[in-house]
Amino acid sequence: MAIVVLLAAGALLALLLQSRHDIDREARNRSVSVAQTFAHSLGLQPALKTADPSAVLQPLAEATRKDAGVDFIVVMDTNGIRYTHPQPDRIGKRFVGTIEPSLAGQVHTESVQGPLGKEIQAVVPVTAPDGKVVGLVSAGLTVKNVSGVVDRQLPVILLAIAIGLALATAGTALISRRLLRQTHGLGTTEMTRMYEHHDAVLHAVREGVLITDGDGRLLLANDEAKRLLGLPEDAEGRHIGDVPCLDQRMAELLLSGRETTDEVLETGDRLLVVNQRPTHPRGRPEGCAVTIRDSTEMRILTSRAETARRRLKLLYDAGGDVGTTLDVVRTAEELAVVAVPRFADYVTVDLAEGVLEGDEPGPDADMRRTAVSGIRRDHPLYPRGRTIDFLPSTPQARGYAGGRAELVPDLAVATGWHAQDPPRARAIVDYGIHSLIAAPLKARGVVLGVVNFWRSQKPEPFDEDDLSLAEELVARAAVSMDNARRYTREHALAETLQRSLLPRALPEQSAVDVAHFYLPAQSGVGGDWFDVIPLPGSRVALVVGDVVGHGLHAAATMGRLRTAVHNFSSLDLPPDEILARLDALVQRIDHDREGNAEDTDGSGVLGATCLYAVYDPVSQHCTMARAGHLPPLTVAPDGTTEIVELPTGPPLGLGGMPFETAEIYLAEGSQLVLYTDGLVEERARDIGEGLEMLRVALSHPGRNPEESCAAVLEKLLPERPGDDVALLIARTRTLGPDRVAQWEVPFQPDAVAAIRNSAARRLDAWGLSELGFATELILSELITNALRHGSAPVRVRLLYDHHLTCEVWDGSSIAPHLRYAATTDEGGRGLFLVAQLSEHWGTRYTPYGKVIWAEQGLPGTGGPTREAPEPDLSAFLDVDPI
Repeated sequence: MAIVVLLAAGALLALLLQSRHDIDREARNRSVSVAQTFAHSLGLQPALKTADPSAVLQPLAEATRKDAGVDFIVVMDTNGIRYTHPQPDRIGKRFVGTIEPSLAGQVHTESVQGPLGKEIQAVVPVTAPDGKVVGLVSAGLTVKNVSGVVDRQLPVILLAIAIGLALATAGTALISRRLLRQTHGLGTTEMTRMYEHHDAVLHAVREGVLITDGDGRLLLANDEAKRLLGLPEDAEGRHIGDVPCLDQRMAELLLSGRETTDEVLETGDRLLVVNQRPTHPRGRPEGCAVTIRDSTEMRILTSRAETARRRLKLLYDAGGDVGTTLDVVRTAEELAVVAVPRFADYVTVDLAEGVLEGDEPGPDADMRRTAVSGIRRDHPLYPRGRTIDFLPSTPQARGYAGGRAELVPDLAVATGWHAQDPPRARAIVDYGIHSLIAAPLKARGVVLGVVNFWRSQKPEPFDEDDLSLAEELVARAAVSMDNARRYTREHALAETLQRSLLPRALPEQSAVDVAHFYLPAQSGVGGDWFDVIPLPGSRVALVVGDVVGHGLHAAATMGRLRTAVHNFSSLDLPPDEILARLDALVQRIDHDREGNAEDTDGSGVLGATCLYAVYDPVSQHCTMARAGHLPPLTVAPDGTTEIVELPTGPPLGLGGMPFETAEIYLAEGSQLVLYTDGLVEERARDIGEGLEMLRVALSHPGRNPEESCAAVLEKLLPERPGDDVALLIARTRTLGPDRVAQWEVPFQPDAVAAIRNSAARRLDAWGLSELGFATELILSELITNALRHGSAPVRVRLLYDHHLTCEVWDGSSIAPHLRYAATTDEGGRGLFLVAQLSEHWGTRYTPYGKVIWAEQGLPGTGGPTREAPEPDLSAFLDVDPI
């Protein structure tokens, strides 16, 4: 069939290709013939010279087109303007096709997309007696009509192929079905081997096999059946009732023909298990097939094996069900549940107090009942959560102190156990609990607590086999318990360290309104962090980062990087330079750990990611750079949310690659969203899907940062995060023109007084006249230094925010330095004076120079302002009077 299909497909393809080639060639030849005939017609050239050639040629062309069997005949001038066309509205328009070869006297054929669709056309010249081309004629057919011939032939070809395939398929199916029915799918060799194997297996198996017909006649009995039933050699062929030595009950079962499964019959001194099934060789019951096996010797072994199997199954289940989480209480509860009721009727787990906090317990630690499980809830045992101080005479205290399991076969006569709480002990015995195993939870040489197994329903007490099973069960659970304890301790330490290193309260600033969220990972604290850092000039820096790895090392490294970011930001560097310095710092940390011989845990810093953004509320521009971190999102006031196209830098610690910055404009009320990958990445979804979910969750207008934060967490926060989750949402504010004053300073010494007077008037308008004297001195010194030591252009700006900030801009990159001037020096006191009059001062560099700024506290009390300090000018009063 496959060969037939391939041959038919090849023939069909060849026929189609040949047909299309022949028809295309015929269409081109016909187009050339019609076009040449019409071009050499007698009245064509005179008609071209008339005032209206279309009136003469259009009827003639249409009549010729219909007679010649082409789809169009177009007559045109040498510029390609049509005189005729099957669609009259196309007359007077330019011909679609190539006319240059025909203008040169050649016949040209081509395929074009014309007014009638895909066309095959020929263009021939109309030549005057002197050889000059005076017009052009084009004739042709559409591809639709050309392909129609092939399309009409195609159904006949396909029908013939389909009939051939159907005949081949039907013949193959009939022959295959007949062969399969006759041989049951087997060849002669397989059938011979099957009968040989059947005879060998039938007489070799250690299980009796009988086959009877519908009349109760024994057709077959193998050697094992004859041995078990005591049948004679000539039993085959006889009626069941006539077979000598056959047990009466077995004979009745064989003659009944009923279906049985593992029915036990006692025949003589043997215990036989019988399975009987009716046979249906021709669709109707015609006999039975019976199997018989001897279970006399296996009964005792089966009982013991079943007991061992149950115990092994219990240990296996405990290995999978206990310790599924790194939680001490949950592990204790899993241990209590897995042993009830398969091993004990009640199980209680008592842990030392320190274990619940992740610490190693002492020798005399009090016990807290951490887990209780039983077949009933009305038991008189101590409830969960009870603190118990076991007496030394109790099996629990002896097991905890000695590290060995204690077996109490009969609680009614255990005086040492009764001494702990006589009323409750009597209640337990009266309830029916009669036997106890107290097994210590011991792991790595440390006893963490005691597991108590209580028996009530079974009348027999626990024995030594039960004691060994309890020890094995508790030993396996103790490893999981100790892992949970150690994890609890490390997780608590790492979380405490990390939370102590994260910002407890965001600093006061007026550039943005901020909402933030942080959640450590359930599997181990990581190194995610965020920060909001006020910068001079009412600006603010927004930072988010993620240290690779989990645990104490990641948390400590995060603290170092966060401290470094604070220090670098105080230098007022651009974001790309901040990341470059952080990158060098992470490389040094890695190098230091590699050189530390005591650091053998292999937990060196593999890298970190960081995103650093600086927002200016005056210009409303935000400059940012990232080192391997996910890009931020911006939410416009109308709710439009976009992912910022920010150049991707390498993660911190790799080195060798520069970082790039990007600057965006943020309208007032826009939100800038910074986050870590723990928020958007999960096993169940990829990071692209998480980013889209984050974008959708933020795309709502009119929300404040707290509402946006709550919406994001509701949509994306995992139930049990596998990585730290940090989220920072900042809504932008602006410092309006009424809070900003700016002047261009002519590069002349006498310009200082004019700027000083303008600044004084602006301070009066702001109600800050008390700061006028100090501000004028500061501006005088800074502008004079810019004019003397800097370069043009010079600009002054006052910002009225939580502080009054004076900024002087100039085109020089020379760094100013504070120094103490001697008594005889004529200068050198300017910056010292600025430092004394202001709270803070500093320098930041721009692409076009530098800015020297000084901040003064606002006068008055209430809110963020405070009383302005009185400047100390004693250092300038060291000149002797004349």
